[in-house]
Amino acid sequence: MRTHTRTHRTPTRRSVLGAGLAAAGSGLLAACSDGAGGSSSPSAAPAAFVTPDGAEVAAAEAKRGSGPVRSVRLTATRAQIDLGGRTVSTWAYGDRLPGKEVRVTAGDTLALTLANHLPEPTSMHWHGLALRNDMDGVPGVTQRPVQAGASFDYRFAVTHPGTYWFHPHSGVQQDRGLYAPLIVEDPREPLQYDKEWVVVLDDWVDGVDGSTPDAVLAELAKGMDHDMGGMDHGGMHHMSMKTAAEAEKPPSRMLMGATSPLLGGDAGDVAYPHYLVNGRAPADPETFAAKPGDRIRIRFVNAGGDTAFRVALGGHTMTVTHTDGFPVEHAETDALLLGMGERYDVLVEAKDGVFPLTALAEGKKEAALALLRTGGGAAPGASVRPRELEGKLLTAGRLRAGEAVRLRDRSPDRTITLRLTGSMAKYDWAINGEKYAPSRRLPVAAGERVRLSFVNATTMWHPMHLHGHTFALAGGGGGARKDTAIVLPGKRLDVDFDADNPGLWMLHCHNVYHAESGMMTLLGYRK
Repeated sequence: MRTHTRTHRTPTRRSVLGAGLAAAGSGLLAACSDGAGGSSSPSAAPAAFVTPDGAEVAAAEAKRGSGPVRSVRLTATRAQIDLGGRTVSTWAYGDRLPGKEVRVTAGDTLALTLANHLPEPTSMHWHGLALRNDMDGVPGVTQRPVQAGASFDYRFAVTHPGTYWFHPHSGVQQDRGLYAPLIVEDPREPLQYDKEWVVVLDDWVDGVDGSTPDAVLAELAKGMDHDMGGMDHGGMHHMSMKTAAEAEKPPSRMLMGATSPLLGGDAGDVAYPHYLVNGRAPADPETFAAKPGDRIRIRFVNAGGDTAFRVALGGHTMTVTHTDGFPVEHAETDALLLGMGERYDVLVEAKDGVFPLTALAEGKKEAALALLRTGGGAAPGASVRPRELEGKLLTAGRLRAGEAVRLRDRSPDRTITLRLTGSMAKYDWAINGEKYAPSRRLPVAAGERVRLSFVNATTMWHPMHLHGHTFALAGGGGGARKDTAIVLPGKRLDVDFDADNPGLWMLHCHNVYHAESGMMTLLGYRK
């Protein structure tokens, strides 16, 4: 019999691998011990913070209002998914990859019921939305896990138009098939276009030759030192003496030697066997049909676990209109770089023919592919690399926020320094040298302008994501509004946001393996 999870107060325990996204703690919302903050803003006792079910959260939601209710039901379940010539066993929302798009209009109230038919607890995080804290979908922080066989009602006002997506915040489930786009339409849409194409990018390992994301994490967690140590002491002799059981183990997915100047060096940790556009591999790509001269809005979403994608549409330039759901001053480019969790909207004017939309797995020498067809002709092959990939590339730091969403000039009231630490050698990713613990909350106060200063002390890039808010890229004013931003190795990135959404909010690397290993923390609003 299926039960229905209704409350958010009762603590639960669950085992996690490493210092997991879903915290196994001694109390769900407040029953934690004091902890040092590890920044210029020391942590306070959990009892001093607004709780996700507190009056402050309810009051903030009431101010958002309540529009027409859009009801949706999704089932997280085991599924057989055709990636385009190869069928894999995975977990998905229904029987499709990505999951069915959810589309609402700004001002609506979204009422989505998640039924969990998986063999373990799950959750649903609404990536990029400034929503009520108790609907943010972080088990052990904002809600109880949705147990196997149970369901959970997510209900919240959706106030800002844009391109968003949703996925679990439970272990490494996001690196299976559990993700889908969320499009919030603008009732006063200023852009003029004929067609819209939602393009979801992904790196894929689940169900291929016995691999699972949990097995990938277990391998990575041993660290490169462990892996190299095995080779030093065993060498080829050890490999030749494998037992039959060892020979049947999934292949190693640890990636070494992938480099990218755009990413400042090391490109990633995981050697994925497939890269996908809208769930399709390059051998059997999705084809988007249009007419010559059509103005097409493309909404790009990087749903990958460990891969940045450099995307270009052969034979076309792209006009960037939005990033992470917020408008920017329009800018032309040949190519874009998307870290995990980032989104970009672009406009293109379709030419006559068949054109490759190529998403290069940056530094990994492979690519995902889709096709734009407006006329006759043979489709390009899976290995096509349009010259636009090597053309002009715009990064978020060169974009300016649209005037209507520009953060007004104001000096920060509080600066929180977040030192990104760890290495591939030991796989000890952390913030300020400390792995995630739910008892450690960095305090902010409602009404403050907060500066987050990311200092990357590692040799790898990290796409840092803040829940429940958008920040502005600082430095010079008018920086693009984002919720996920790439921090290059050895570099510092300052971002500013207004503390206007009370609760407990995750801040983490959106490399799912880095986050699950400990590179995450909590911001908490003081009562």
